[in-house]
Amino acid sequence: MSSNGYEKKYFAHGTAVVDDGAEIGDGTKIWHFCHISAGSKIGAGCTLGQNVFVAPNVCVGNRCKIQNNVSLYEGVILGDYVFCGPSMVFTNVQRPRCRYPQRGSEFYAKTPVGDGASIGANATVVCGHRIGRDAFIAAGSVVTKDVPDHAIMMGCPARQAGWACTCGEKLDGGLVCPKCGRRYEKCAEGIREKG
Repeated sequence: MSSNGYEKKYFAHGTAVVDDGAEIGDGTKIWHFCHISAGSKIGAGCTLGQNVFVAPNVCVGNRCKIQNNVSLYEGVILGDYVFCGPSMVFTNVQRPRCRYPQRGSEFYAKTPVGDGASIGANATVVCGHRIGRDAFIAAGSVVTKDVPDHAIMMGCPARQAGWACTCGEKLDGGLVCPKCGRRYEKCAEGIREKG
């Protein structure tokens, strides 16, 4: 039974710490040495690998995959089907100083990550920037600005290197996916699938 009196419908490994007051959706799996803080919300069908930390007030959508050694600090908001690769990093204070602590929601910059976005291993996302839906952040990249929907970002600082299909394949010059055949068109947010 969970602390709210209802039967628990998620799995948490025996070494994981799930604080009272955390909301966790059905079918979610929380593996070794994770810490899920009170006040956080995790959707249904998610997988959290080893040593994942979820801070208070963090929101994780449905069917997300958070790989080993990822910390989701306050201000991070993940949409549905977001992939966070091993050891990728979110920050939440733009100008941290140890001598002048900046704690509390008023100091933490929001970092929304759109549905279907993928963030590769060891990438860093500087807080206060939006990652668009179905964007693809390459491993080791450092995101220092907003990322359009479906953009492929690479490097340090990350620069756009093309467009990604919803299925993950890089689009050709005509904004057509060579794998699944989806077609896209430019829009204010980046690109979108042609209706």
